[in-house]
Amino acid sequence: MKTNIDISDNIYNEAIKDTSIKKEVGISEDIIRRISKEKHEPDWVLNIRLKALDLYYKLPMPTWGPDLSELDINNIATYVKPNSKMEAKWEDVPDDIKGVFDKLGIPEAEKQSLAGVGAQFDSEMVYHNLEEDLKKLGVIYTNFDTAIKEYPDLVKKYFTKAVPLSDHKFIALHYALFSGGSFIYIPAGVKLDTPLQSYFRLNAPGAGQFEHTLIVVDENASMEFIEGCSAPGYNKLNLHAGCVELFVGKNANLRFSTIENWSKNMLNLNTKKCIVSDNGKIEWITGSFGSKISMLYPMSILNGYGAKCEFTGISFAGKGQNLDTGIKVVHNAPKTSTVVNSKSISKDGGICTFRSNVDVKNNAPSSKLTLSCESLMLDSISKSDTIPVNSIETDDVELAHEASVGKISDETIFYLMSRGISEEDAKALIVRGFAEPISKSFPVEYAVEMNRLINMELEGTIG
Repeated sequence: MKTNIDISDNIYNEAIKDTSIKKEVGISEDIIRRISKEKHEPDWVLNIRLKALDLYYKLPMPTWGPDLSELDINNIATYVKPNSKMEAKWEDVPDDIKGVFDKLGIPEAEKQSLAGVGAQFDSEMVYHNLEEDLKKLGVIYTNFDTAIKEYPDLVKKYFTKAVPLSDHKFIALHYALFSGGSFIYIPAGVKLDTPLQSYFRLNAPGAGQFEHTLIVVDENASMEFIEGCSAPGYNKLNLHAGCVELFVGKNANLRFSTIENWSKNMLNLNTKKCIVSDNGKIEWITGSFGSKISMLYPMSILNGYGAKCEFTGISFAGKGQNLDTGIKVVHNAPKTSTVVNSKSISKDGGICTFRSNVDVKNNAPSSKLTLSCESLMLDSISKSDTIPVNSIETDDVELAHEASVGKISDETIFYLMSRGISEEDAKALIVRGFAEPISKSFPVEYAVEMNRLINMELEGTIG
């Protein structure tokens, strides 16, 4: 299937010739069995895949969000094996694949600010590395296929427990086809001072990516994980249906930062959930750029007394984009708290929708929630909506929700132009100021990347 998009030249659009050595198109029981056999998986994993496949056929397509009718899974390459095995040394990765990641700054980021890096190309991880000092502390950071084989009991304990197979149609599709992704275990009491990062690159045209990320932060431990995503632009529809399962133990902290810069032929149907124990804390930091359609709503289930969730996110929709994003939170214990700070920018007819779904159970007295959603439209043809849903089952709760939608002020533009600033630069200045509180939440290197993406969106050069 072809889709009409504008393809511009930038580092994120760097593609290489499709040199995959194995490709499966569509979905069927035979394809699922071949993928599982290719990976030498145990029977319990194959059984999960087959059960998920059955659910995929039974579950309905979502009808409440963006129109997904152009997606035909039979035209999607659902498994694309790159011409590379998983390497522990960067120099051993094939030069063509390595060149793409080099231009994206992955090895340089590892040298300067990261304790470990994983890199996925199409359906498989091609590189994974972790500092030796962290290995000695019992930290596990490996690709998901390896984790299944080397840490089966640990994987079984958590896999599919945050996000069940029946969650929705595209998570069933994910579990049937999952490939690649990272597994992280931080032992009790271990606190990482530097982040870990996984970068997911979908290179093949008309392909899907279904990586699975599973992170367990045990009691009194802490870490930061950074997830980067990008793809070159094609005149074919691509699909991303990954899954993230997070588990935060008692008194533990996890900061999960994401910059998604998919090309504008991408349907991004990602699922992320976190289960938080007593006095644990999950921080979501999200930047959504690129993709034709996004449907992404990170969910926090606050099961422990005093558990906390903080969400800070920004999305930028340009011409031909429909970014439907948001946050879900379940307060399932006393004195739990949520803070949401969301911003969106739309231009050239782009659509931004922010959905918040808050569920405070009757066993969660003294809970506190503060939600702030701000939207900025750069013209009269763009669209922005905020759709809050609050279900409160206890009287002992503090809830504050603030939402604002506005356009760039003509008076502000005129004032800046009267000071010698061009109209284009004046708009860019206002947008950067609007986005600054979000960009400051990212590590320095990724704040720079986010600002670069904003500049590229303003110039119309992404996707």
